Amino acid sequence: MVYQLHAHIVLVPKYRRNVMTERVSDEIRSATLEVCTRFDSTLDAFETDGDHVHLLISHPPKVALSRLVMSMKTLSAMRVRAKNWPEVQNALWGKHFWSPSYAVISCGEAPLEIVKKYIENQRLPRRKSGRPKKDEVA
Repeated sequence: MVYQLHAHIVLVPKYRRNVMTERVSDEIRSATLEVCTRFDSTLDAFETDGDHVHLLISHPPKVALSRLVMSMKTLSAMRVRAKNWPEVQNALWGKHFWSPSYAVISCGEAPLEIVKKYIENQRLPRRKSGRPKKDEVA
């Protein structure tokens, strides 16, 4: 069987709190890699930006993305909550870590290197608002 399915997934913590420190991101990445292995999928890119996570996943057609995302959110939330880190405890109350919603964007015909670069550049400072000048366009 030949396939090439890629999904750009965006996860947001409850109340869109700014809890994605380096150690929280590392724990989420570790849990995500484990879930991808269980689902015969590949984590192609991963990055956080304070209040959300971007993932680029390659997956076989047999994988239901809703189950993959549910498993990633469940395992990562359990692991992060078990650490009792103050940045999480102070920002989020109750047992929840993730918002119940998420975004899955099919990469379709988009060049994967562009999607991957977009995800990997999430921590870079944002450009100033407004239209870019001609010399700023790459």
